[in-house]
Amino acid sequence: MKRYVIIGNGTAAVGCIEGVRSVDKSGGITVISAENRPVYSRPLISYYLEGKTDLERMKYRGDGFYEENGCCVVYGERAVSVDACGKAVTLEDGETVLYDELCVAAGSRPFVPPFEGLDTVEKKFPFMTLDDALALESALCKESRVLIVGAGLIGLKCAEGIKERAGSITVCDLADRVLSSILDTDCASFVQRHLESNGISFLLGDTAVRFDKNTAYMKSGKTVDFDILVLAVGVRANAELVREAGGVVNRGIVVNEKMQTSLPSVRAAGDCAEGYDSSVGANRVLAILPNAYMQGYTAGVNMAGGDMSFANAIPMNSIGFFGLHMMTAGAYDGEMTEERTEEGIKRFFVKDGLLKGFIIIGGTERAGIYTSLIREKTPLESIDFELTKKAATNLIFSQEVRRQKFGGVV
Repeated sequence: MKRYVIIGNGTAAVGCIEGVRSVDKSGGITVISAENRPVYSRPLISYYLEGKTDLERMKYRGDGFYEENGCCVVYGERAVSVDACGKAVTLEDGETVLYDELCVAAGSRPFVPPFEGLDTVEKKFPFMTLDDALALESALCKESRVLIVGAGLIGLKCAEGIKERAGSITVCDLADRVLSSILDTDCASFVQRHLESNGISFLLGDTAVRFDKNTAYMKSGKTVDFDILVLAVGVRANAELVREAGGVVNRGIVVNEKMQTSLPSVRAAGDCAEGYDSSVGANRVLAILPNAYMQGYTAGVNMAGGDMSFANAIPMNSIGFFGLHMMTAGAYDGEMTEERTEEGIKRFFVKDGLLKGFIIIGGTERAGIYTSLIREKTPLESIDFELTKKAATNLIFSQEVRRQKFGGVV
């Protein structure tokens, strides 16, 4: 009986378990979970603080998931080394777990710059896990002055989640705009105005360089007094296990379209993996939930002896703040065209007759059609793209294509 080991217990791990079981119904699966809880949906931690969900509804799979899939879960333990030749994983407590096939789905961790005086701050928190959210929740009160370092997705979702629990929230970032990794200047300004109208304050192009207890000294020379500090500067892939085992690692663990690393019988998936981004034709870390699941599922199928590739991954983000929803996907490469209303912005990037990427703020209904155009590299001359820019609709496709995609007579 084949022995499968999965390092990590998040979305990619679930995909891997289900991928293995789609091929091999009886092999033993061991899951090594650093967290002391079953798998849950990490993007929901801000909604938990906001009161829009609860611990029960945050579960990513039902209570019987592991038992039904024949999994042994080792909770509260971290893998500290991988012996690729001996096919063994060593845990913190010294235990050795042997494998025939291994998937590293270890995720990522917060990146914390070496701020001077950070050790003098008593109430400081990352914002990546449910435990982080619960710790932050216990520290907050209605009078709390909160400083969030980082105006990316994590920092802004934290700001939204704690808005009604805090007295004031200030977000700083060395970048000159919010969401700098996914929005251009104009779109970022639109979103920032919406956030400010909901009570969030910003110090952009500026960041903390030194802390003295509850005072942040900024690069600009300003000072910011706070009660609670949230560090949301960025994340780093947990790739050390594979690097130290002799595997190829760049920003993440390098994998091919079958999620195979450079080490035999070792695959990787999720936020720790650097896989193929079809929108740019190169490998990148695509740290988003749908890709994590598909990478994990692909790894699992292949670990169990199946044959599956995942070659059409693209960067995607679907997120909302205080009722304003946005979606981005692909690469911002080529000629930009825009559709703008008072409620929002749509920007499309076209190159060589293909849709390469988009930014949509407001009116994100059926935006998956745009994502499909990017993934499938649909020639825009084959559809009514002018209609598409105004409204995503199946009618942009020919009747024959609609039959193929959606079935029936449409």
